[in-house]
Amino acid sequence: MFDIVLYQPEIPPNTGNLIRLAANTGSHLHLVKPLSFHLDDKQLVRAGLDYHDMANVTVHEDWQAARDALNNRKWWAFTTKADAVYCDAAFKQGDVLLFGPETRGLPAAVLDEFPAQSRLKLPMRPDSRSMNLSNAVSVAVYEAWRQNGFG
Repeated sequence: MFDIVLYQPEIPPNTGNLIRLAANTGSHLHLVKPLSFHLDDKQLVRAGLDYHDMANVTVHEDWQAARDALNNRKWWAFTTKADAVYCDAAFKQGDVLLFGPETRGLPAAVLDEFPAQSRLKLPMRPDSRSMNLSNAVSVAVYEAWRQNGFG
């Protein structure tokens, strides 16, 4: 399926929602430390309902550990600073979908690791700043899955 990478996530319910998404889509969720919460946080557990045991979740000590673990894979970095739109990308099974922290997005140093054609955005109205992280990830994962026939 797909690998979802959350770089330094900050809001527990978003991560809990994405645990449910991973379980329901067969995606593998990767969390890159430092996390702004503990995995037993009450809000994270509540948002994840009873899907925690059904989801494949890996916690990486840092950015380099995540990159090493998913080496030789196609990465897509989601950012409001991209020119390309997510639905114009050609996703393949095994691709990695990368998202930044809720309050600040992916840092420039991380974005610089990806060519412009591997940076994607979700279209929004010009006066909008961002979307909720779990909503944005859901849109991207379902588009990638749709392109691959929901297999």
